[in-house]
Amino acid sequence: MKTLIRPLVVIFVVLTAVTGLAYPAVMTVFGQAVFPSQANGSLIEKDGKAVGSALIGQQFDAPKYFWGRLSATSPMPYNATGSGGSNLGPLNPSLADQVKGRIAALRDAGTDMSKPVPVDLVTASASGLDPEITPAAAAYQVERVAKARNLAPDAVAQLVAANTKGRQFGVLGEPRVNVLKLNLALDAAQAAH
Repeated sequence: MKTLIRPLVVIFVVLTAVTGLAYPAVMTVFGQAVFPSQANGSLIEKDGKAVGSALIGQQFDAPKYFWGRLSATSPMPYNATGSGGSNLGPLNPSLADQVKGRIAALRDAGTDMSKPVPVDLVTASASGLDPEITPAAAAYQVERVAKARNLAPDAVAQLVAANTKGRQFGVLGEPRVNVLKLNLALDAAQAAH
């Protein structure tokens, strides 16, 4: 019996040491050495203080800010522990009602409704945590943000263009705008104005 148990215990201890201690330690050191920002959560700082992450969206309600993609997490928006979509199908009447409500909220905020509403402003993503919107969704909000801040729409549009990322490696994904970074740039531009 001892001849069977001893190899099992040795294998258990060795695999625990390798997969539970050595591998995580090596990956942590590698991550900190090669990708320090990403390994620490891709934090965005303002005045030396972390104000958010480039990977997790934040709630912005004030008209003077660009609004991100809607969060499907509850009870708090952009709650990373509750990540997930609404799971409402495209034919579900509840989804249609939610979209109509979101369009009404855009209209009530003074958004120009003569243009088609970008879909990412009225629907949640699969994760419910998206930090980025399309350039079209950002452009759609330029007039409202410029008016709320008493800035020229062209100046706000230039900030959108400066904060638009292209496709990764020129082929992966779509152009996108990080809402937190754009709003911080907007605050900085207005402070300098």
